[in-house]
Amino acid sequence: MSRISHRVDQIKPSATVMTSMKAMQLKAQGKDIVSLGFGEPDFDTPEHIRQAAIAAINEGDTRYTAVDGTAELKQAIIGKFRRDNGLDFEPAQILVSNGAKQSLFNLFVALLNHGDEVIVPAPYWASYPDMVKLADAEPAILIGKAKHDYKITARDLRNTLNENTRLLILNSPSNPSGKVYTEEEYRELGEVLIDHPKVFIACDEIYEHIYWGKGSYRSFLNACPGLAERVIIVNGVSKAYAMTGWRIGYLAGPQDLVAAMRKVQSQSTSCAGSVSQAAAVAALNGPQDCVERMRDEFKRRYEYMHAALNDIPGVECPDCDGAFYAFPSFQGFLDSRDDLRDDLELTSWLLDEAGVSTVPGSAFGAPGHLRLSYAAGMDYLEEAISRIRNVVTICRA
Repeated sequence: MSRISHRVDQIKPSATVMTSMKAMQLKAQGKDIVSLGFGEPDFDTPEHIRQAAIAAINEGDTRYTAVDGTAELKQAIIGKFRRDNGLDFEPAQILVSNGAKQSLFNLFVALLNHGDEVIVPAPYWASYPDMVKLADAEPAILIGKAKHDYKITARDLRNTLNENTRLLILNSPSNPSGKVYTEEEYRELGEVLIDHPKVFIACDEIYEHIYWGKGSYRSFLNACPGLAERVIIVNGVSKAYAMTGWRIGYLAGPQDLVAAMRKVQSQSTSCAGSVSQAAAVAALNGPQDCVERMRDEFKRRYEYMHAALNDIPGVECPDCDGAFYAFPSFQGFLDSRDDLRDDLELTSWLLDEAGVSTVPGSAFGAPGHLRLSYAAGMDYLEEAISRIRNVVTICRA
């Protein structure tokens, strides 16, 4: 008899975490490794945010908070939604968690039952399908085709919905593709969802502020306000404010569902860290020029990565409008090789031959691709691309 539950037996470890751990192990052994695997900004948390945390410590703000977050942080989140998205929420519609990942996990546990299906558009963030399984539901993978910029269409959605569908996940800007849904695309999806009243929509907008597309960023609710009672928006401070280790995520949604998620969190982690919450207040309420500076630098890195990858034989890198990942197809290179069967073997080969750590596209539902994070300095990125170009070019010569 297995000592491990069936729920845990059916899931895989996080591909990004495993890749980064392997790279760190090799570095610890003295090997020269350039890692493009982890989605973590290389910037320091801005000074005014750090100072707010120090002040909280000095003032004794180190005790448990309310399960769903401090009143100050919830008001800051409400203000952020009003300022950045033109959306209005009440405090009872807000839940603060230990990162956006916990926000999503709370949602899945609170909403899903055995036999429910969750539509997960691919390419997807690697954790979505396994978190759905942990909630005793089934992921239904819906492929976003390259000709549609790796986004699902209204027709795709209509053909996938069934009586078991309970939730649709939309991630924009996308991890890993960096693609962003337009307001019109959201509206077309919403017109399909109107006829399926039991289906909720989870909008993962953690990369919202790392966006450089045409026009202002638009949330799903901007396009489909009539679906507000079925929409949950997940966000956080990790990516936009370089606060990954502070572990503050949040969501906004229907009051009854948020109450259920609060119950889930009360029996798992209770509340997010008090000092981190004070820092998040400063992040959301304070000056936003730091966000703009980091976004501009990410865009500069993207432009370099996009051009440099497309200059490598057998590699095709699509353009994107946000996040900090390049998601090139190496299928052309793989097709030219008899010794590399897929992107999984390619990542191991690049690690061994070039000393570059990447994440296989298969982990995101897109075989033949690699995800390369450009949340690192230009010198680092240039070294990584140089190594990849050298080993690929030599092998094709």
